[in-house]
Amino acid sequence: MDICVVGLGKLGSPLAAVLASKGHNVIGVDLNAYFVDALNAGRAPVVEPQLQELIDQSKGRLRATRDYAEAIPQTDISFIIVPTPSDETGVFTNRFVLDAVRAIGKALKTTDRYHVVNITSTVMPGSTAGEIRQALEEASGRTVGKDVGLTYNPEFIALGSVVRNMLYPDMILLGEFDARSGDVLEAVYKTSTNNSPPIQRMNLVNAEITKISVNTYVTTKISFANMLAEICEGLPGADVQVVTQALGKDTRIGGKYLQGALGFGGPCFPRDNIAFGKLAERVGARADLALAGEAINKHQIDRITRIVRRNLDASREVAVLGMAYKPDTPVVEESQGVMIAHDLAASGVSVVVYDPLAMEGARWALKDNVRYAQDLADAVRGASTIVIATPSKEYAEGAALLCKAGVTVIDCWRVLSDGGDATLVHVGRG
Repeated sequence: MDICVVGLGKLGSPLAAVLASKGHNVIGVDLNAYFVDALNAGRAPVVEPQLQELIDQSKGRLRATRDYAEAIPQTDISFIIVPTPSDETGVFTNRFVLDAVRAIGKALKTTDRYHVVNITSTVMPGSTAGEIRQALEEASGRTVGKDVGLTYNPEFIALGSVVRNMLYPDMILLGEFDARSGDVLEAVYKTSTNNSPPIQRMNLVNAEITKISVNTYVTTKISFANMLAEICEGLPGADVQVVTQALGKDTRIGGKYLQGALGFGGPCFPRDNIAFGKLAERVGARADLALAGEAINKHQIDRITRIVRRNLDASREVAVLGMAYKPDTPVVEESQGVMIAHDLAASGVSVVVYDPLAMEGARWALKDNVRYAQDLADAVRGASTIVIATPSKEYAEGAALLCKAGVTVIDCWRVLSDGGDATLVHVGRG
């Protein structure tokens, strides 16, 4: 199939590469010349595992442009995967989606070819059938459901595993205005995954509600596990890992995301929780669980910094390992490691930070308030207390550097099974 992907950033570039690697002819569109030039040169525009490999496999089927008029008339479907930033109230805004929809609509005026516009960006419920449909019809002069298709199909992925999540999805969420547009989108997915995920077809608003509900439910599980971790820390002999492993065996609960460690971060989970609460407020419903989950998540910084201060040697550095919000990504948005480092430094503690990929983002977030290590050895050289804030393989492989006499290692993710000569503190254990 001939496919256009609008937005070639952290999610769009992997999506374009996955589709092209599966045999589709893909044209990426982005106003950012760097992303376009990188893809046309065969380079990954963003850091993401497996992305470069898929781009290499897709030569001849993957190219990019800044011109919608070049891409839209020769494609059957466009995936719009641009940012939907939150406004000051926490509600997602559609201005970039609407810009893309209007540009697509204008380009459709030059062709009679049937085209499906697929919204992949996360939007507030009611958006796709509302202002997005209106903008598409006004810009194209076409009627949705007659001579242009409209679908909503958000991805369920995490940075650092985007390609794998796209190739092996748990399900495909397919919101459709009509069956014809849904059929075109389903045909794409039947050829673009390595597994055979169930395809959940529904109307547009149900799909929009489902997307925002999934992330809110997952964050509720994370916050519940962290609440248990803090309880276990106050009871001698208690271990949250033992408790959550048992809880996860109950099929009504399941073990995914049920790990007492640190709170959630990144570009999706925190803002989705807030948006879910705002959605409930709009319709006169209550979203107490979402609001409580957000409050518990914010509390995790205080919880971990209290543990650090109990194990602090004021004359030496505290090393915080893990500036990204999770391993295998440079993204520091809502990073718990960054927040821990910031709070400790603000209280006068000497802090050194390190991350394999996210040092540039850490510098942007923490400015001159901390010392930036050159590598793992530099980070732990003068530290008396080490905080492992992300479960990076590098920290496990560097255990010999970390586990020295006179050092306390606060392992938030149980990366280390043995502390060696160091004092090892697993969070969530009394």
